Amino acid sequence: MGIFDWKHWVVILIVVVLVFGTKRLKNLGSDVGEAIKGFKKAMNTEEDEKKDPSAAAGNPPLNQPHTIDAQAQKVEEPARKD
Repeated sequence: MGIFDWKHWVVILIVVVLVFGTKRLKNLGSDVGEAIKGFKKAMNTEEDEKKDPSAAAGNPPLNQPHTIDAQAQKVEEPARKD
């Protein structure tokens, strides 16, 4: 038996409906559905940005290699007097 018995779930469902009411449960269900849809949409948008980050943000990608053009020069240090 235990908690997975169908009779226990029916009693729990009746108590929840009596406490919250059907209208509040309906609103809760639609809110959860909208949250899931928004999450899926955000995940799809994030995947699109990973595929082409420059097109999504309008900025160049951050992982582009940069070259620094410089010339090394030897610096003469003054002689020390000990």
